[in-house]
Amino acid sequence: MSWLVLVAAGLVEVAWAQSIKPTENFTRLWPTVLCFVLAAAAVYLLSLAMRTLPVGTAYAVFTGIGAVGAIVLGVLLYRDPLTWGRFAALALIVGGVVLARVTA
Repeated sequence: MSWLVLVAAGLVEVAWAQSIKPTENFTRLWPTVLCFVLAAAAVYLLSLAMRTLPVGTAYAVFTGIGAVGAIVLGVLLYRDPLTWGRFAALALIVGGVVLARVTA
C-alpha cells in the first residue's frame, strides 16, 4: 500500500510542478492557491509513504516520478525539445526508480 501512496505522491508532484507556471510568479491568486494545495498534498502523501518505506528510497522514487512527469508533460504540452540527452536522462531516471523499487 505504501508504494501506491508513493506513486500517488509522485503524480501529485507532477501536477504541482505544472501548476507553478500559471501562477505568473505567484501574482495570480487562484493558480497560486492551487499550487500551494498541490505542494502540500504531495508532501503529505510522501510522508504517509515514508511510514514504512526507507526515507532515501521513498524520496528518490518521489522525485524520479516528478522529474519524468515534468519532462514528459513539458514535451507534450509546451513543445519542449526531446533531445537524445533528455531521452537518456529519462531512461536513467526510470532505471533508477525501478532499481530503487526492486531493491527496497
